[in-house]
Amino acid sequence: MRLTVLGCSGGIGARARTTSFLVDDDLLLDAGTGVEDLSVTEIAAIDHVFLTHSHLDHVCTLPFMVDSTGALRERPVVVHALPETIAALKAHIFNWVIWPDFTEIPHFERPWLTFEPITVGGVVHIDAPDKPRRTIRALPANHTVPALGYQLSDAGGSLVFSGDTSPNDDFWRLVNTIPDLRVLIIETAFANKERDLAVLAKHLFPIQLGQELQKLQRDAQVLITHLKPADQALIEKEIDAWAGRFAPRVLQCGDVIEVAPPT
Repeated sequence: MRLTVLGCSGGIGARARTTSFLVDDDLLLDAGTGVEDLSVTEIAAIDHVFLTHSHLDHVCTLPFMVDSTGALRERPVVVHALPETIAALKAHIFNWVIWPDFTEIPHFERPWLTFEPITVGGVVHIDAPDKPRRTIRALPANHTVPALGYQLSDAGGSLVFSGDTSPNDDFWRLVNTIPDLRVLIIETAFANKERDLAVLAKHLFPIQLGQELQKLQRDAQVLITHLKPADQALIEKEIDAWAGRFAPRVLQCGDVIEVAPPT
């Protein structure tokens, strides 16, 4: 399994892109502004989108990617998300006011977009030509709106993405049951000076990151995402101070992560 970082920032500016990860060439994990750097052909190859939650920085490109490539596809893009996330998208984006409802275009029997609800613990198997079966399991997240993390697995091992979250023992309990965990992507949005805001917004800050990583019982590469761009340098310095013994690395746009067994 190959994951390409299209976007990993908690904001925009200076080429920062919000959360979006391309898995192989046909799965998208969140649909932030990073999707805009793909070609039309690359976007048209995406068959499945797995959303963590309804916040704009994680869904904003979805209406445009369907609009731009729906006519090029033989089947609809399938969006997997919590029922609450789907309801929010239908009410606030695909509502014929903000954007057309592509579950009815060009015809309700031949839509460009379909929704598939998934809940915590739910599992989706993706089979595609010339690819090993990939399994996606929904994990719990603790955020200001209903939210998920995800475990993505194939024959090479498992990758876990926390999504937007604050401290969450249920998440770690499930992560620690994954015997082939290779990569953990976890958010840290705010600097320690903004801890009150982080608690209110239900995001992690470096002190909390260090505390949360102490709950990890698996040997995995730890990658950090969702840093707010205005404080990125400070957050990186504080991550090193508070979580450095776990050797976390801050993701950059364009990074490619290969999930494979240890050599």
